[in-house]
Amino acid sequence: MKNYNTYESPFCTRYASEEMQYVFSAQKKFSTFRRLWVALARAEMQLGLKQITPEMVEELEANVDNIDFEYAEQEEKKLRHDVMAHVHTYGHCCPKADGIIHLGATSCYVGDNTDVIIMRDAMKIIHRKLINVIANLAAFAERYKDMPCLAYTHLQPAQPTTVGKRATLWTNELLMDLEDLEYQMNKLALLGQKGTTGTQASFMELFDGDHEKIKQLENMIAKEMGFDRCVPVSGQTYSRKVDSRVLNVLGGIAESCSKFSNDLRLLQNFKEMEEPFEKNQIGSSAMPYKRNPMRAERITSLSRYVMINTLNPAFTAGTQWFERTLDDSANKRVAVAEGFLAVDAILNIMLNVTDGIVVYPKVIRARLMRELPFMATENIMMKAVKKGGNRQELHEKIRVHSVAAGAVIKEQGGENDLVDRIAADPAFMITKEEIEEMLVPENFTGRAPQQVEDFLNDYVKPVLLANKDVLGEKAELSV
Repeated sequence: MKNYNTYESPFCTRYASEEMQYVFSAQKKFSTFRRLWVALARAEMQLGLKQITPEMVEELEANVDNIDFEYAEQEEKKLRHDVMAHVHTYGHCCPKADGIIHLGATSCYVGDNTDVIIMRDAMKIIHRKLINVIANLAAFAERYKDMPCLAYTHLQPAQPTTVGKRATLWTNELLMDLEDLEYQMNKLALLGQKGTTGTQASFMELFDGDHEKIKQLENMIAKEMGFDRCVPVSGQTYSRKVDSRVLNVLGGIAESCSKFSNDLRLLQNFKEMEEPFEKNQIGSSAMPYKRNPMRAERITSLSRYVMINTLNPAFTAGTQWFERTLDDSANKRVAVAEGFLAVDAILNIMLNVTDGIVVYPKVIRARLMRELPFMATENIMMKAVKKGGNRQELHEKIRVHSVAAGAVIKEQGGENDLVDRIAADPAFMITKEEIEEMLVPENFTGRAPQQVEDFLNDYVKPVLLANKDVLGEKAELSV
């Protein structure tokens, strides 16, 4: 029965996927400890340590997932050491191998290597979901590449763009995050078995000073755990800059998603676009008519958490003393795990929202047409100059007419009458019909449609093609 009297992380109860929660679970962590102990014992045996037998290694392998957590908890209370508690727990179910578990290693052999493995597996999930968000936005950009809409600088109407072109801005930032993510994934290396201060002194004792065997041992462990290398040098731990670099990538993803969600929230206010809205969804407990952008707001909220969380591993990396201090441990358990859980949650929402963005073309067109006369003034002026007008005089007249038309809109709540004002001014020698023929939004979007095509073809589609096996993921949200 659920216990409602203790705190539970919202990442587990509301936001993060079960898949990501498993990656940071106790079962995953301590079964990985055991896989590392198996890899160590096997490599030591193969390199000539006679006290380790095939039978012992087989026993260890058979019990990798057979973890008695209650026994481990009792051992930790007694020993005040989590790694040694699990050494004893493993030995309890592997009596033949009990005496060779953790041979030559220090706690960081299992602790740090497990952390690296967990980050690698978590990054694979983030990578897959990020690819699918990019695919959703790319499809959206392609669909709406030709649809003119108002663009904004300083949140004030500026030259038109297209709905699809704006979507490429969101997509491009996520592509930048993908590049950073893949770089860190490719750079990730195991700690290996470096010993208490990184000198591998205990292994020098085990292997009678044979440097080559110790290097082989590390390579064999890395290979068994799915890595092509270990870090070249370390103290007792891998450099905590690794955590900082990885969390910075997560922070970058959060930045991009926050930018998208804030834009979508503004567009929903403009009634141009909105996030999907479920049939029975309630927007407000007090105002039944409301359709609040609750999912985009949640993206913004969780992104803020992730961006701030990048400071945790940064301070941890910057305050480690010499070969190691333990002030990293408690902080890193929380910061790394919850950074990944939060970004997983963000990408789940992004998958859901980007798969069903609602667009209102008539509203977009109407809002653009209200502002277009201001944006067409340069074209109108050029046409009038061709008819014999003076450019400088016409420029001043347009400024005066524009200010007057703006006053009608802002002070009187009226419609934009700039076209009527210019048509009525004989200095322009132009009719209202001639001006209205110029007010075609598609003529004001520059190369936006072609930019969308070029961007998708040259940058996005190659990425999607290279990752075609993971495409098609969707996310259903329970809240």
